[in-house]
Amino acid sequence: MNILEDTSSRTFNNIPDKEGIPFYKPVSKEIEVFRHAYKNKLPILLKGPTGTGKTRFVDYMAHQLGKRLITIACHEETSSTDLIGRFIIKGAETVWIDGPLTQAVKHGAIVYLDEIAEARPDIVVAIHSLTDHRKELYIDKLGETIKAHQDFMLIASFNPGYQKGFKELKPSTRQRFIALSFNYPKPKDEALILAAETGIDEGVAKKLVNIANKIRNLTDLGLTETVSTRLLVDAAKLIHSGLPKRLSVRVAVVEPLTDDPEIIEALADLCDLMI
Repeated sequence: MNILEDTSSRTFNNIPDKEGIPFYKPVSKEIEVFRHAYKNKLPILLKGPTGTGKTRFVDYMAHQLGKRLITIACHEETSSTDLIGRFIIKGAETVWIDGPLTQAVKHGAIVYLDEIAEARPDIVVAIHSLTDHRKELYIDKLGETIKAHQDFMLIASFNPGYQKGFKELKPSTRQRFIALSFNYPKPKDEALILAAETGIDEGVAKKLVNIANKIRNLTDLGLTETVSTRLLVDAAKLIHSGLPKRLSVRVAVVEPLTDDPEIIEALADLCDLMI
């Protein structure tokens, strides 16, 4: 099971190069809030729809602060053992292997729990002592309690709109975090993001943003998710590499949204007119 994405090959004590810092366009005071949260050792909850820049923001801030980032994709099969660690058989002996959360707590890293509402209850319980004044991790299999390194930080994200009616984040868990809301950027900013990310022509970027906003306002279609900035970036990359505009929009924007043939064709016709 691959639940872990370590976004850096750096050791814990190394600081990343300035090269390769991901592009991020601030939309409010989120950078300032993050820096103060890190300074005060407060966990952060990022709320917002898919593809609105939550993960990119965390990646950007980790680079800005010069810290290692460990991203953990939460789902119903991910257990606290996967995060904290386990005993394994090595040769003729049994040895303990720290999980990614334990490593981060010991050595100091930023841990990002992506879609925390999807996590099993035992994971939420395991992080409770890391999200209050104790700032410690209890490893029940070892009978040990580890104080968090001064550089450790915990961040979680979830999509309130998608989770509604499915899996909710308990109020007792939410109130252990400070929270930042993410939404789709303003049209001007979103077009700037597309151009900066892909090198696409500004005029085409604006058309893609107009398409996205048109679909986002079609609330009667009953789409589970709407057009994310991430989908627009994918479409822009395809267009910039030479794939025809209409085909790029269809495969990168329309098709990922739904499997309903009638809705696909209706959206494709709309996009064809706008691109």
